[in-house]
Amino acid sequence: MKPFNRILITGAAGRLGSELRKGLAHLAEHVRISDRAEMADVQPHEEAVVCELGDYEAVMALTKDVDAIVHFGGAPLEVEFETILDSNIRGSYHIYEGARKHGAKRVIYASSVHAIGYHEMEAHIDADSPVRPDSLYGVSKNFVESLSRLYWDKFGIESLCLRIFSSFPEPADRRMLWSWLSFRDCVQYVERGLTAPRLGHTIGHGISDNRLKVVDDSKAGHLGYHPQDSAEPFREAMEAKTDTPDPNAPGVKYIGGWFCELGHPEDEAK
Repeated sequence: MKPFNRILITGAAGRLGSELRKGLAHLAEHVRISDRAEMADVQPHEEAVVCELGDYEAVMALTKDVDAIVHFGGAPLEVEFETILDSNIRGSYHIYEGARKHGAKRVIYASSVHAIGYHEMEAHIDADSPVRPDSLYGVSKNFVESLSRLYWDKFGIESLCLRIFSSFPEPADRRMLWSWLSFRDCVQYVERGLTAPRLGHTIGHGISDNRLKVVDDSKAGHLGYHPQDSAEPFREAMEAKTDTPDPNAPGVKYIGGWFCELGHPEDEAK
């Protein structure tokens, strides 16, 4: 018997959502997949729903009859505040309200390094370190981390806020030699969050077993995440084809990388 009857995955058409669709299929009899765009190759065990997260009634219908929610939907980059407000802040509130009203007891939320991006590389932060967002996008992640804390303390809904660093098929630049999270490790971390005997309110740092250990993830140790991949096999080739970066550049000094070099999105749009 599978652990869940039905789980919901938001952002299921995205890069990571597509991997989660495949990687979590064995956990549930039914997987409800949702995105703002049509999804391809819908499988017999999947229920595809096109949904705007900012639409309260649509999200209430989306979250009905699900046992757990994997919330990876929302604006994925620094964009104008109105988009972040609707997709990431209001949309995530709708997800947690749907969980509360319909009885889903566990949410896995795709938070981000950008919630803590202005910590220096050498700070070696952990889950209890102060938030230091590097963008309006990062602020939206701070909001949902706090929202999920409220819903655990007040309503008993468990959450894993997984601060994803750089999840791509392979490292794409020098920074990812320490920040890379392989797809396989991402799926494993989400699965640990779904199946751990007790989750409570946990903040995890999504990084593979890379040589450089910039953050301390030990306060999520009760989940049993053990990364299987490392950026080390890519190091020699990456260092050979890229210049050594300026250690004083904001994108190198701070763990948020190039987000720390961005201006305000409204200025960028002009």
